[in-house]
Amino acid sequence: MAAGVQERDSGESGITLAGVRLHVDPAGAFVHLAERMLIVADLHFEKGSAFAARRQLLPPYDTAATLARLAALIVRHAPKVIVALGDSFHDMRAGERIRDADRATLATLQAGREWVWIAGNHDPAPPAGIGGETCDSLAVGPLTLRHEPLPGAAPGEIAGHLHPAARVFSPSGSVRRRCFVSDGSRCVMPAFGAYTGGLNIRDVAFAPLFPKRRPTAHVLGMRRVYSIGHHACAPD
Repeated sequence: MAAGVQERDSGESGITLAGVRLHVDPAGAFVHLAERMLIVADLHFEKGSAFAARRQLLPPYDTAATLARLAALIVRHAPKVIVALGDSFHDMRAGERIRDADRATLATLQAGREWVWIAGNHDPAPPAGIGGETCDSLAVGPLTLRHEPLPGAAPGEIAGHLHPAARVFSPSGSVRRRCFVSDGSRCVMPAFGAYTGGLNIRDVAFAPLFPKRRPTAHVLGMRRVYSIGHHACAPD
């Protein structure tokens, strides 16, 4: 990573929002330790099969791969509650295409814990029979969890939708990685799904969210999270 970048060990890294310290897992998830809550965003189950239906062929294993990554997080953190911040399903017909084996895996992950689906623009309602509860947003103390970030100030907001990514230069070249982006008041989470892309945090879509203070990119490494100032992040 570039000079001046703060490297944080994955076991200690975190972001404080509205006075709440949240652990950042380098897989791209928040862990609210006090609530034993795992938060992920933009799973986009069945994106591969949606593309295949339009004859844009991708390997049809993205749902299984995303569930496997999610299962590893559950083993690591043993959450009592899991919140998925919208666009968990790539479209409204994803439930018709999801394989029985993937349904069974999801049911196993849900067993014995609360599961909350936040409504997204791709999935205002989850598929029938998928389990869990659905809501438009969720208040957790001073935090508000929703899919699409609101423009302007939104203290305590945790959202997804924009799939933030950062490009950083180092002596050996540049790297582009998914990231959390936060100004200490609110945070936009990276997309968790296997086939999800990323929008550079220098894109104009992020400007209305951080009008007074430039945010920090908390960039996901293999085993660590790197905190990088906005000025050190390059456009694509």
